Amino acid sequence: MNSTLRNKLAVAFCTALLGLGTGACNDDNLNPIPETLISDQVVFDTPTRIELQVNNLYAYVKTGAFYGGRYTVYGDVRADDFINRTTNSVTAFGVWAHALTPTSQNDVVNLWAAAYQAINQANVFLAGMDANAAKFVAPTFPATFATTAEQYKAEARLLRALSYYSLLQLYARPYADGAGTKPGVPLRLQAENTLAGNDLARSTVADVYTQILADLQFAENNLPLTYTGNAAAAPNITRAHRNTAIALKTRVLLSMQRYADVITEANKIVSTSAPFTATTGVPHALNSSIAAVFASPQETSESIFSFPFTAQNAPGTQNQLAGYFTPTPVGNGEFFLNTSGILGNSAWSATDARRTSFVFVSGGASYLRKYASGTPYLDKSPVIRYAEVLLNLAEGLARTSATNIPRALDLLNAVRGRSNGSLYPATISQQDLINAILLERRIEFIGEGIRNIDIMRLNQTIPGKSSVPAIPTSDPRYVWPIPNAELQTNGLITQNDGY
Repeated sequence: MNSTLRNKLAVAFCTALLGLGTGACNDDNLNPIPETLISDQVVFDTPTRIELQVNNLYAYVKTGAFYGGRYTVYGDVRADDFINRTTNSVTAFGVWAHALTPTSQNDVVNLWAAAYQAINQANVFLAGMDANAAKFVAPTFPATFATTAEQYKAEARLLRALSYYSLLQLYARPYADGAGTKPGVPLRLQAENTLAGNDLARSTVADVYTQILADLQFAENNLPLTYTGNAAAAPNITRAHRNTAIALKTRVLLSMQRYADVITEANKIVSTSAPFTATTGVPHALNSSIAAVFASPQETSESIFSFPFTAQNAPGTQNQLAGYFTPTPVGNGEFFLNTSGILGNSAWSATDARRTSFVFVSGGASYLRKYASGTPYLDKSPVIRYAEVLLNLAEGLARTSATNIPRALDLLNAVRGRSNGSLYPATISQQDLINAILLERRIEFIGEGIRNIDIMRLNQTIPGKSSVPAIPTSDPRYVWPIPNAELQTNGLITQNDGY
């Protein structure tokens, strides 16, 4: 079993199957079982209990240490577009400064633990669904529940895929370095409620990506096209549907430099010509206003998948996106924009709506305010939106053939033109088009955790900033260390070189 789960094993065993949150079990048999705790023997006995478990799977991925804030923050501050203001080791200073160690608790240790807890929740749920399949019959279950069961499994597998993909972006070498032959992360696919499975070697990067794509393909095949009902807009953004799986596949395949496959997948949900829309499933399209995409409640046609929060289910202290990027009185302004980074690039003009809407000057420094809600910080945490699918497709087309330049250019200009009236000309060269797409991604997705992904997938040097030097691909700090907690209890794990 994954060592980072060991201290939470009692909780996981009692609640992983419940979908009722993170309440604790009582180890003292003299104390009564809390009335809110449901035995793992009956949690698959009704449709309602099973759906609660599915909801809980999302809760584990959106925890503050993972996709509730910190993973997204780390994806930006590792690179050169932000400057740290507070030197607070709790709030990503070590990530920004490339000063992490195997015992760095708030980032290296906690993110690994959170990701594997989410993975194990998915594995426990999948195992339970298979073990209890004989129960899913009338009169307790509707005749259509067989289809519903496959949908629930698809949601679990999509969340597992997202978790594994996220781990690879920090703890493993890029796929481009050795075509996936380098050590990845332990590929845990079994439900673990004892310590028996602790020892597990790292699978190769390629093997982990293969599993990610298998999970996403299963998700595509079994997720609903849309969610319907009086509140359909929110579920189509906060719950995985078919287009969610396809969109995430374009990101994964881009990270593997499988550009022809990016085109194949993206074409499923992108029309052949402008205005670009998804012609099947949820009708995704670019919103006419980038400001509206991030305005509350952040539920436009552009939003494919985001994690929501409520006052009773907030990201938690020092995890919130607005807390990191937005200055007082909304957040703490841990990081401001680097004038030598994308902020100082002439391609991001002063009249660009992404600048006029999201760049806020305070105390002489420029801050990002894509996330603007204050305490208790209820901005949705974005995972992927339609603008990324369009730029993923544009890059796939541009890198595959010069004959694809016209459509790739149209896709790029669709995203750029929404916020900036200065479009790229039809005479652009193939390499200049690729460079323009990469530059546009930095502007469009700043503060959304994409920057580190783009650097790593191209096996490029992490640029320096302020007093922090550049990190070449040969530097051990190019990837994070495996946590010491894992090394101490997993006899088959190996550390990344140089740590």
